[in-house]
This record gives sequence, structure tokens and C-alpha cells, in this order.
Amino acid sequence: MLRPQADPVAEAVPTGMRIAGAFSWRFLVTVAALAVVVALVVLLQDIVVPFLVGLLVCALLAPFSAFLQRHRWPKWLAVLTACISVVVVLGILALVVTAQIRYDLPTLERRLTSNVQTFQTLLATEPFGITSAQVTKYLAEATKFLQTHVASILSGAAEAGSGLVHALEGLFIVVFTTIFVLIDGHRIWSWVVRIFPRRSRGRIDAAGQAGWKTLTSFIRVQLVVAVTDALGIVIGALALGLPLAVPIGVIVFFGAFVPVVGAIVAGIVAVLIALVFNGLVPALVMLGVVVVVQQLESHVLHPFLTGSAVRVHPLGVVLGVTAGTTIAGVVGAFFAVPFIATVNAMVHAAAEWRPGEDPSDTAAAEDSDDREVDRGESDPGGDGHGAADPGGIDHGGVDHGGVQS
Repeated sequence: MLRPQADPVAEAVPTGMRIAGAFSWRFLVTVAALAVVVALVVLLQDIVVPFLVGLLVCALLAPFSAFLQRHRWPKWLAVLTACISVVVVLGILALVVTAQIRYDLPTLERRLTSNVQTFQTLLATEPFGITSAQVTKYLAEATKFLQTHVASILSGAAEAGSGLVHALEGLFIVVFTTIFVLIDGHRIWSWVVRIFPRRSRGRIDAAGQAGWKTLTSFIRVQLVVAVTDALGIVIGALALGLPLAVPIGVIVFFGAFVPVVGAIVAGIVAVLIALVFNGLVPALVMLGVVVVVQQLESHVLHPFLTGSAVRVHPLGVVLGVTAGTTIAGVVGAFFAVPFIATVNAMVHAAAEWRPGEDPSDTAAAEDSDDREVDRGESDPGGDGHGAADPGGIDHGGVDHGGVQS
């Protein structure tokens, strides 16, 4: 039998170079596919972003809905109660914030007037030398500028109105995504898995379950951290006699859901309010309170609560938030860490899955390995029951939407 003749060109290329070339073109194809996905996400951002927010809200409410269903609540009533609870909490926060602003408004006016007069006196002294007449001149020039550019301002207002319409559309998508994923999550996930080839469905299912469990654990941890940060800052603000203590706490609460960046911005807001309305010394004390709260979060809360559920290195958090902010601004910063944590869990679960294994067994094995690595750390994933199940195929029990198969 004649042996195939070797290609002299291929023989001349070193083996390492051939391997590098094969790896490179596959890498470039993968990057191109990811670029297409990112382009589609940017193009459909008015749909994709509300959908992702709805998934995060669902991850927050799914354990509560599953808990009610395990206590024999009807599915529809459990889902309705979970959704109404969010509306009630947000309504109470809005009422408390509005009430404190109305209560502190007279004091704020007096303090602001006094501080403005002090600031004007400071500007009039050396080395600034800015008199009241000059300030009046600058104000007149600013007013003239606004009058000259009134058309641009009105155009911006029209764009803001259009943005409000998009926000209402996004809210509609968030609400319906949350409701339908809570009600029919397991059927939706089963349909997604069936899109893939039959041989890969088990691996995809295992990756999805692990990712959903990590996402629900991340949201619970962030909720506890956000509440703790807000309480610490509010207590410090009340002790210093700062106005708007509750609004500051609300800003800190929502800012805590954006790791690193959110805490810094919320702390700056608290310190600035203390500086404007109470002076330099209270502002420095408030800065100390913010630093203490952040150190408590970084060195006590996260190591104790996160444990092996969300295994993302702090460097990965910082780089992820920075990259997300660069790519998509505030939205990117908000989704960066949950996205990284979820993808990391999915990749590990897919790599460790073996044919014939139940996806829940793969997730349990991964948790066991993580606990061996981090011996002595707590598991924030809770009881590991079906609330973390993203609705895998034919698993029974309660899925991520609290729905029984």
C-alpha cells in the first residue's frame, strides 16, 4: 500500500508553530462570535437590560417563593406575594425618604443660606478676591447663556421625555420577566436546553443549574451587605446629627449592589452632605464612619457570607467592574460581578460534568470541593434545596421559579 506523500511545506513548519496557528484561528473565531453577541446586546439593549434586571429580581424572590410553596401555598399566591413584597418595601422606602426630606427642609434652607454666606465671605478674601458684584455678574452671564441656548435645553428635555418612555417600557419588561420566570421557569429552561444538540444537553443543564445557584447566592449576599452598610451609615449620620440620614442610607443601600464603585460613590455623597450642612469636622468623622463600614464589609461580611458560593477574586471584581463601566457605563458596572460569578460557576460545572450524572450531583460535588478548599468558611447558599434549581429537565421539586414539575 502506498503511503501518502508528506507535504514538504507542512513538514517545514515546526510543530509548535502549527499548534499555535490552530489555536489562534479558533481563538479569533471565538472572539468574532463574542463580538457579534455583544453587538446584538448593544443593538437590543432596551430589551436585554430590563430582561437581565428581571432575572436578578427573580433570583432575589425565588427563594421566598419556593419557601412559601414548600409550606403548601398555591403557586400563583406565592409568586404574587413575592412580587407584592418588593412593591411594598420600595413604597415604604419612598414614603420614609419623602417624609424626612419634608421634615428637614426648613433646617436645610437655614444651613444652606448660612453656608452660602460663609462661602461668599471666603471668596471675597485673599487670595480669591471675588466680590458680590463679580458673583452677580457671573450669574447674569450664566442666565444669558441659558437664554441663548434655550432651544438646545428644550431639545434635551424632549430627549429626557423619550428616555422616560423607554424607562416605562423597561419596567414593563422587568415586571413580566420576573412574573413569568417565577411561574414557568422550569419550562423556559427546558426549552432553552432543547435548543442544543442532544449530546450536550446534560452539560448545558448542569452549567445552568450551577450558574443559577451562584446568582441566587450572590444576590442574597449583596442584599445582606447592602442592608448592613445602609444601617451603619444611617446610625453614624444620626449620631452626628446630619440631615437626610435616611436618604443617605437609601443611596448607600442601592450603591452596595455595584461592588467597589457603588460603595465609594455612596460614601462620597454622605461625606459631601456632612461637609455642606455640618462643617469640616463632622465631614471628617463621617468619612471615618464610611471607612469603618467598608472595612467591616470587606474583611468580615464578604468572607463570612460569601464562602464558597461566589468564588470571585477581589482582583477579578475590580477588573470586571472597570471593564463593565468602560463598555456599558453604570449598567456594565452593575452587571459585571454577577455576570463573572455566574459564568465562572457555569464553566466549572460544565467542565466537571460527566455523562450519566445528575446536574444537581455535579453542583453538589462542586460545592463539596469548594468547602474542602475553604475549610472553615460558611456556606451562604442556604440549605441547598430546590430554590437554587434553575428549572432543569425532569428534576421535580421546586425550581428557581418555585414551580413544581
